[in-house]
Amino acid sequence: MDVKSLLFVGLGVVFVLYLVTVVRAGLVAPNPIYAITGFVTAFFDTLGIGSFATTTAVFKRRNLVPVKLMPGTLNVGHAPATIAQAYIYTRIVPVDPTTLVLMIVAACFGSWIGAAVVVHWPRRRIQIGMGLALLGAATLMLMTQLSLFPGGGATMGLGGARLAAGLTGNFVLGVLMMLGLGLYAPCMILVSLLGMNPAAAFPIMMGSCAFLMPISSVKFVRTQTYHREASVGLALGGVPAVLAAAYIFTWLSMTAVRWLVIVVVVYTSINMLVTARQDGQDG
Repeated sequence: MDVKSLLFVGLGVVFVLYLVTVVRAGLVAPNPIYAITGFVTAFFDTLGIGSFATTTAVFKRRNLVPVKLMPGTLNVGHAPATIAQAYIYTRIVPVDPTTLVLMIVAACFGSWIGAAVVVHWPRRRIQIGMGLALLGAATLMLMTQLSLFPGGGATMGLGGARLAAGLTGNFVLGVLMMLGLGLYAPCMILVSLLGMNPAAAFPIMMGSCAFLMPISSVKFVRTQTYHREASVGLALGGVPAVLAAAYIFTWLSMTAVRWLVIVVVVYTSINMLVTARQDGQDG
């Protein structure tokens, strides 16, 4: 059995772990707005935009999920769709198996440590953390749009010092995932800066999230720091969207949508930070 086959087996194992954890915690019929949000955000997530920032924007704008529960809700709710993405992109993009597996492991370690810290943070600290994280995500998206970072090289793998740098970077991104900062955009930049083909970012970032999100979900579910109804809705809407985006609508131009996402994320991050400041003054 080759490395990719073992990776697929691993995806199956973490999905079963995730499913058992969520089912044991109890399932509820979600409001359709959560499933619709899951479908739309997962659709664009499959095309590389990311789902954390866009989902947070919807939840924050419509007051659908308490801020303290957002990190857990994002990870628990989007996990199934991300597993589907990882399976698809790992099959179609020929990235170096050793680099792929090690990058995934690094991100998982980071998320495990991050989840252990975030679940105990007070509401205002999470507001500040998520506000700064979203602002950082918007900056990275803007840099991508303006081509302000290197376009990458042709290699599909890493070695030596570059591999060490990649593992360190993905570990940090795994930690930041627990604050609600999506891993996709920064991982694309990390891979390009290390001289890899930007296409290699897809299996790396989706594989990383496919493992770290179900694993971190166990902590969020056990500590009940997630919104159950919203998570179920995101999961139900997300998986069909992945299949649609991957096999039907891959021709869609994302330039205008990326600009819209940047505007929405900047607005949301500023709103989150203003709210945190107001809470601090009230307290």
